[in-house]
Amino acid sequence: MSFLADISGDKIVTGQHTQTMDMEELHYIRRITGKEPALLGFELLSYSPNINYLDTDDECMTEVKNNLGTLRRAWEWADRKGLITFTWHWFSPLGGRSKSFFTENTDYDAEKAVISGTAENKALLSDLDVMAGILRPFCEKEIPILWRPLHEGEGKWFWWGSKGGETLKKLYRIMYRRFTETHGLNNLIWVWNATLRECYPGDDVVDIVSRDMYPEKHCHTSQSDMYYDMLKITECPKIILIGETGTLPDPEAIHDEKVGWASYMTWSGAFCMSEEFSTSDKLREVYSSPFSVTKETLPVLY
Repeated sequence: MSFLADISGDKIVTGQHTQTMDMEELHYIRRITGKEPALLGFELLSYSPNINYLDTDDECMTEVKNNLGTLRRAWEWADRKGLITFTWHWFSPLGGRSKSFFTENTDYDAEKAVISGTAENKALLSDLDVMAGILRPFCEKEIPILWRPLHEGEGKWFWWGSKGGETLKKLYRIMYRRFTETHGLNNLIWVWNATLRECYPGDDVVDIVSRDMYPEKHCHTSQSDMYYDMLKITECPKIILIGETGTLPDPEAIHDEKVGWASYMTWSGAFCMSEEFSTSDKLREVYSSPFSVTKETLPVLY
């Protein structure tokens, strides 16, 4: 956190989301730029305890299958002292079909989930206990994790955001207490990921704030307007990240305009491995910028 705070407004950490064992995005970046991102994102969707294998579709099962085992890749990256962030597309803890992290695929009621003793709440806590077990070895090895749970909670498309800001805040605080107090996970850096102040769960449970953004294709700027919007989330000074992006930001503009994004993470697939959103030339330009932190220029932080 000290490192991220120190570079804010000067440099930006390069990041890339991956969600398969093959990590095609990392290989693509290596081939195009000769460098690696300092931050890798890993997907935990296939580690959700309540995946409905009986009522699903090929698209869902392909995604789950390709994601299986990817924690091994996170451990390999940790051995190399790279920065790690986790995204969890959380299949609903009870009921649901196919990709049940989408609201439209489950009748799981987030409002009931925050009420102690309900079936929904018991399922929620059970899932959290399973996930805490998955995260515990990173804690035991003192590996810091940028933990970005319940992402894009300002929207209705995921079940955790489907019942509005008050319910979302309660869900987040339940997770925070379960992980930190019950399970003692003190290696997690808690990254809030929503754009609305009314969704914000409180300074006492948030280390870093972030937002996801998918700007117009080939629109490479500092995205300063979105940054200054995030300053309105809380009066308490917080490190601010780009949780996800479809288009590469411009490190030169971020430096020149003193816009305080500390890191970004390009989403997977075509957002990284095509010319549709950012050209190969732009990718090389970003990774060669003196204002970008790549794996090669990242200091050893743990």
